Amino acid sequence: MCPRPPSLPCAEQIPCLLYDSGLGLGLAVLIYFQVWMARPIAVVIEIAQNAPVTRVLAVNGRIAPVNSVEVGAVVSGTLVAFPMAEGDRVETGQILAEVDAAAQNAIARQAMAALDAALVAQQKATEDFNRSVALGSTVPRTDRATNASAMQSAIQEVARLTASLDQAQIARDSYTIRAPIAGTVLQLDAEMGQTISPSTRLLTLADLSELRVEVNVDEAYATQIALGQSSVLQGAGQTAIHQGHISFVANRVNAATGGLAVRIKLDTPLAAPIGHAAIKIIIDERDGALTVSRTTIMDGEKVFVLVDGGADLLPVTAVNWPAARLIATVGLAEGDVVIADATGIPDGQNVTPEQP
Repeated sequence: MCPRPPSLPCAEQIPCLLYDSGLGLGLAVLIYFQVWMARPIAVVIEIAQNAPVTRVLAVNGRIAPVNSVEVGAVVSGTLVAFPMAEGDRVETGQILAEVDAAAQNAIARQAMAALDAALVAQQKATEDFNRSVALGSTVPRTDRATNASAMQSAIQEVARLTASLDQAQIARDSYTIRAPIAGTVLQLDAEMGQTISPSTRLLTLADLSELRVEVNVDEAYATQIALGQSSVLQGAGQTAIHQGHISFVANRVNAATGGLAVRIKLDTPLAAPIGHAAIKIIIDERDGALTVSRTTIMDGEKVFVLVDGGADLLPVTAVNWPAARLIATVGLAEGDVVIADATGIPDGQNVTPEQP
């Protein structure tokens, strides 16, 4: 026995008191949780039911022409004519712009003058040769051979200068920029008086008679995209809905953007401005499937179902998809009562359906 008064417990009594206190606290917590779990908590529920399901991927796309081209020049110089405006309709071969060709015109004139002189020389050489032939034996054979060689050289010189003139004229033609296709001017990127080079884009020309939709799908859903899948398009500022299908899927994801390039061909011609469009790609259609709200899935693989007044935690497999409702493939059965939001509810907690 400790000789000290009972009001001053000895060291031997202190561990006993601590043990008794801890035991009492633990019992109190246990009793609290038992009482708390015994008290039913009102929860929102939903019934798992089979119903037709369509899995849709909503993405932003761009309406673009099937055939478009960025027009530039193959020479450097100053734009002296640029009569285009955005929205202009042009035909194949129509002049779009002209670059100052004064220097090239001079080169072409020089080539033409040289060719004219060569033609005169060729004519004279031909006449000399024909005369020596006509005179026959009165003309020495060496003179006749010299005249023949001079005529042949004159013919070759005319051919060379003709090619030089052709080349100068072709180069001069390149100072005039013509429309490679028939279409509409979508965008101007230069102006008259500007000094340009072959790297300068002058304008963008597109054939708007046939349009398509271009989409970049996030790599997380790349494996879900396939040729022929149906799609629904709604242009910016439009209420009309247009049907289409996937006509092209890139073979790889763009490493820089993380997107998979996809093209959608419209089932009917589309008259719409080039630009943004809201796209819905139909990934999967099922005549019947169990679906639950996304909020019912705990940690991506569990749900709470109401069984005999208690919250029963069940493993579940669901198709992970960016939608408010997910398809449950394993773990649930039709008619199961699922707790819509079981945040903070432990397994086995007594619950009661919340009254509307």
